[in-house]
Amino acid sequence: MASSDSTSPARGRPLSPHLQVYRLPLVAVLSITHRATGVANTVGLALLTTWLVALATGPAAYDAVMGHMTAWYGLIALFGWTVSIYYHLSNGIRHLFWDVGYGYELRNAYLSGYAVVASALTLSAVTWFIGFMLLGKA
Repeated sequence: MASSDSTSPARGRPLSPHLQVYRLPLVAVLSITHRATGVANTVGLALLTTWLVALATGPAAYDAVMGHMTAWYGLIALFGWTVSIYYHLSNGIRHLFWDVGYGYELRNAYLSGYAVVASALTLSAVTWFIGFMLLGKA
């Protein structure tokens, strides 16, 4: 007979914490996100390579790729890639400070974590704002 509570049916002991009931600390979430942005940056570099190959191939290939890059889904992907790059860069700088022994205190780790997220979002917004200004779309 299966038990519906959070105890082991065999011994009546509580089950170990699970991600559904355990809240990850900010430092853990940022660490996981750093790894995910590393993967996202690899995918983004593959897209950049595709764009460069299309540019070198000729106008038809370039227009085909740019049709996707400038579509709504392409712009969302490019914005996500921008955030990913800036997040990975900011968190990498944070890790450099950790490598030399600064910022390990819990309060500082949380403050620098919030600073990483804020800097990634701010730098992405500024980059896209400047890009739209240069294209005359702002």
